[in-house]
Amino acid sequence: MSDSCPTLRRDGEQVIILDQTRLPYQECFLCLDSLEAAATAIRDMQVRGAPLIGATAAFGMALALRHDASDAALATADACLRQTRPTAVNLHWALDRMLAALRPVPHATRGAAAWAEAEAIRAGDVAANAAIGQHGLGILQALQDEGRKPLQIMTHCNAGWLATCGHGTALAPIYAAHAAGLDVHVWVSETRPRNQGLLTAWELDRAGVPHTLIADNAAGWLMANGRVDCIIVGADRIAANGDAANKVGTYLKALAAHAHDIPFYVAAPRSTIDFRCPEGKAIPIEERSAEEIRVLTGISENGGPATLRIAETRTAACNPAFDVTPAGLVNGIICDFGIYPPGALASLEHR
Repeated sequence: MSDSCPTLRRDGEQVIILDQTRLPYQECFLCLDSLEAAATAIRDMQVRGAPLIGATAAFGMALALRHDASDAALATADACLRQTRPTAVNLHWALDRMLAALRPVPHATRGAAAWAEAEAIRAGDVAANAAIGQHGLGILQALQDEGRKPLQIMTHCNAGWLATCGHGTALAPIYAAHAAGLDVHVWVSETRPRNQGLLTAWELDRAGVPHTLIADNAAGWLMANGRVDCIIVGADRIAANGDAANKVGTYLKALAAHAHDIPFYVAAPRSTIDFRCPEGKAIPIEERSAEEIRVLTGISENGGPATLRIAETRTAACNPAFDVTPAGLVNGIICDFGIYPPGALASLEHR
């Protein structure tokens, strides 16, 4: 985690975010000064990662209530933010929490209460992710005690501090292990078409954690050749039965891990578990623009952002943003309360 490059912070009655659509080539901060700006930041993936999406939505509601804290304004803000991204359950969790906190509050003090609750959600995420790191550290320490040096960890997408308010989820145990002096190496898949693995590589480079970027389709080969000791991924929604939705391509890694008897863990805060969703088939899967498949984004030889079309506009393309890994392929869910078998999540429902 980097304190010098926060993902989300309040500045008076505005909110400052790190524009993740510019990473890893350019660090650019944006000022969100309205409900609409917050909704756009979530929808266009200027902020991304389920925990950070939820926190941004909470601050978006606070922005919306600055000048009008009526019940109608509260309902309008909730409806606007709720429809931005369908899969990340933290979005809905955060908005539900904001509504529960703000509805009983008099209009005259509702604006201040909104800022306070948003700050509490952000601070809670930092604490939850730190706890995930410590719980996951035990897993990695046990593997290294078996003589696996360096410990070879694979991840998919970006579930580091960029995707949260601090520490990360899937990367939190890796950061904790590195800080504890464990000898670790991370296999980082590109995660096309959004190339969010590049953000993981950017993070790990800043933290001094050894890592290697790979094409998504190289994961199975690495596992088959004994070069992976465990896999840790994040999640955007976990169903009550332990099925987990994460960035598309996660399911394939879980299948390969199962075939080669490699432990596969999902790291996510309690707020990512959706107890109203009975199984993975009920998780809504966001389908994004086909242009994300047809067009690559990168950096030009002169150092500026550049795009390259690899398929004609008339080329049909399917772009699901997530897939679902069945609970039977998951060894454990690392959350802020400990490590749970996927079938034992019911005990967390009221925590």
